[in-house]
Amino acid sequence: MKKIFLAACLLVFTVFANAQLKGVLERAKQKAENKAKEKENKKIDDAVDSAFSKTEKNGKSNPGEQNKNPEGNTQPKINSDSTQPSTTSIKAYSKYDFVPGEKVMGFEDFSAATIGDFPAEWNTTASGEVVTVEGKPGRWLWITSRGEFKPEFPGPYPEDFTFEFDLLHGVPVSGAAFTVCIAELTNQDQLHTWAMAPNRFAIELNNGNTGTESGGTRFNTRKDASIGIQNGADASILNDKNNPVHVSIWRQKERVRVYVNEQKIWDVPKAVTKDAKFNSIIFSVIYAEELVKHFIGNLRFAVGAPDTRKKILEQNKWVTHGILFDVNSANIKPESYGTLKEMADVLKEYADLKVKIVGHTDADGKDADNLDLSKRRAASVKAALAKEFGINETRMETDGKGESEAIDKNDNPAGKANNRRVEFIKL
Repeated sequence: MKKIFLAACLLVFTVFANAQLKGVLERAKQKAENKAKEKENKKIDDAVDSAFSKTEKNGKSNPGEQNKNPEGNTQPKINSDSTQPSTTSIKAYSKYDFVPGEKVMGFEDFSAATIGDFPAEWNTTASGEVVTVEGKPGRWLWITSRGEFKPEFPGPYPEDFTFEFDLLHGVPVSGAAFTVCIAELTNQDQLHTWAMAPNRFAIELNNGNTGTESGGTRFNTRKDASIGIQNGADASILNDKNNPVHVSIWRQKERVRVYVNEQKIWDVPKAVTKDAKFNSIIFSVIYAEELVKHFIGNLRFAVGAPDTRKKILEQNKWVTHGILFDVNSANIKPESYGTLKEMADVLKEYADLKVKIVGHTDADGKDADNLDLSKRRAASVKAALAKEFGINETRMETDGKGESEAIDKNDNPAGKANNRRVEFIKL
């Protein structure tokens, strides 16, 4: 009986051991397959994105890019999903022809504002507060009630200017329109009168209703007290409740172009009068409550029409603030495509032209870190011109000056934005 019992135990142990061994072998096989897939995916990603997808661990960010939330302050949540923000390849911007103005006159990332307060350099008929947003870099102005909101950027604005900002809608709700207006106000304290301004144009962004409506835009202009243009255009991209959209507005004399991310949604040749003296940028919302959260951030107002060809050929240098980079990184943001293409077109037209690409930073952070970051960013620009536009690398040299050659003050956001730049110097 004892022998039978021992034999039974041995049989059970053998079966259990074989099952364990089989499980181990299957897990090892699965792990090897997963590893192989990871390597293949990485190889594909590296081949496609190159300089745009390599994460830089060291370096410095623009002011306010840190997503640190002070103790005692909570971060508003955009939604209940765990979806991570998506990254957009620069290739998606291949038709993007927006080029920012040459000199930054107004810049707002809310880095100087106190979390929980309304920013001091703004005016409003309603209420809002500066916050950090869970999973999103930097600081944002959270519009908490319906009304008008105005940054104090200096006016009057010239006939050539660009204005950009990031917009994040918390939860899409039908009719939750968000309007940005460029107007000529006679009394800048009377923000609610913007719709009656003799010279103004407004872009209404409506993100529609989740899963049922794609949303849309409306361009409305007023010239000499008359309604000029009122049409519709598709803007289904506004339905992405997890990621901000980048809105770009470009005025060139009478012409106005409007972009949402890489899409040009408006190009109106006779949108405004040439002599319009705009002096106000006004955000307006008609629906803001717990279910509808509007956040704006990273505002940039710049003046002057870039003339790349003349600058590089006649003045031997072209300075641009239109090549932007990710947080703490030398990765180029995809909305830099139009500016990169400007330089690439000149290099293609003049085959014997050679340039030195020089990166510059503001004075925030350590000198050594700034110098290193500026050199790496210049190298990324060179890599982009070679990879995306086919420019021979032997025609380009790179260097970085860090914070050592400032062209503006480093004690205000606009000055710092001017100091963060890329220069192309004719060799």
